[in-house]
Amino acid sequence: MRLSRYIIYLWVVRGLLRILPFLLMGTLTLATFWLVKRSTPPESLALARVPQHVPDYILKNASLSNLNEQGQTKYRVLGKKLTHYEDDASIDLERPRIRIFQDQGAPVTVRADRGHVDGDLTILDLYENSEIFRPAQEAIGDRKAAPQLLARSSYFQVLINDDIVRTDKPLELQQGMSIMNSSGGGTFNNVDHSASLKGQVRGRIEPSEQKGRN
Repeated sequence: MRLSRYIIYLWVVRGLLRILPFLLMGTLTLATFWLVKRSTPPESLALARVPQHVPDYILKNASLSNLNEQGQTKYRVLGKKLTHYEDDASIDLERPRIRIFQDQGAPVTVRADRGHVDGDLTILDLYENSEIFRPAQEAIGDRKAAPQLLARSSYFQVLINDDIVRTDKPLELQQGMSIMNSSGGGTFNNVDHSASLKGQVRGRIEPSEQKGRN
């Protein structure tokens, strides 16, 4: 009787020894899974770390300035309200105004009711009641005198680094006593003070009062 019990005991012990490695492996696997689960944040928190197109800060009566190599202001963007977005670093502006400064001559001012600047601060889109204003300029050096310029449209795009303002919407251009209307928009180059209109162009051109001045 004792021999039979001893044999059964050995059989049970051998069986346990055979399955013991599997039990240890299973326990380690469950423990690892539990630790990973505890260290991994919930899916909602993981998603929250992904930048969203939501404001991360808002400024009132703000301004952004860019300086040239000499430390002088190249352009300045102002807005009654500035809203910055975290995902693409773009900016929405209320009552935006950009002033483009030059080495010589008065600065050019472009304004509108609404604006949007891309994350690289290279393109400014202006919407609703947009206008470009450049005061009259006297002749300086090789540069000829230029009359006052005022352009109005529902939309302007400012290529900030290129000093170019353009639109594909109808616009009205007043330069001195001359006035022109374009159905296809136009492009204004602030470097060489040129303007080109597109589409159907109508208006009148008056002689410049500054013609003939040096």
